[in-house]
Amino acid sequence: MDNRNIILIFAKEIINQLNLDIMGQYYKPAILAKNKKTVLQWVYSHSFGSGLKLMEHSWAKNPFVRAVESLIFQNPQPVVWGGDYAENCKGNKSNVYNRCKDSLEVKPETTLTDKETRFVVNHTKKQYVDKTKVPKDNDGWRIAPLPLLTCEGNGQGGGDFFVVPDRQQGNVSIIGTWARDLISVEPTKPKGYSELVFDLIER
Repeated sequence: MDNRNIILIFAKEIINQLNLDIMGQYYKPAILAKNKKTVLQWVYSHSFGSGLKLMEHSWAKNPFVRAVESLIFQNPQPVVWGGDYAENCKGNKSNVYNRCKDSLEVKPETTLTDKETRFVVNHTKKQYVDKTKVPKDNDGWRIAPLPLLTCEGNGQGGGDFFVVPDRQQGNVSIIGTWARDLISVEPTKPKGYSELVFDLIER
């Protein structure tokens, strides 16, 4: 391979990175019907003073995340944090983000406490996450598990959680694995369920 081809390859990589920085991906968390496609209700981040990008709002104690949690407090529902770059729903020509019509937007109360929402529970996979065990980053921040576990489209736009080679970021393979499953938040650990260790850190 000659030097000109090497330069072209590097140039394409730089352009790709710039596009990721410019073209941010926006997210709308939604509660789905039993068919796991039809959007029943969704929450808009700007209504709670949060950004639309995944890692702008996916932090512990964020009122936007807490608002979504209030919809599934002791109330298991199919949940997906739909990105606008995510693939279309199977058999349809649109993704969850595009199915979030204005008439379906809700603005739930955010009065729940950390104690009431300590456990994020997947009733489909019989798993749970203890939010008190999520590690803090160097600035003392914890990632909120619900958005990362239920997201669709991560890694396709700016503001996503990007996996960086040779960096200790935790078990990144769990990102998106709970999307469309029956999820609730609970004050107590569910009996008979296995614990999923959520150790993601954005570095």
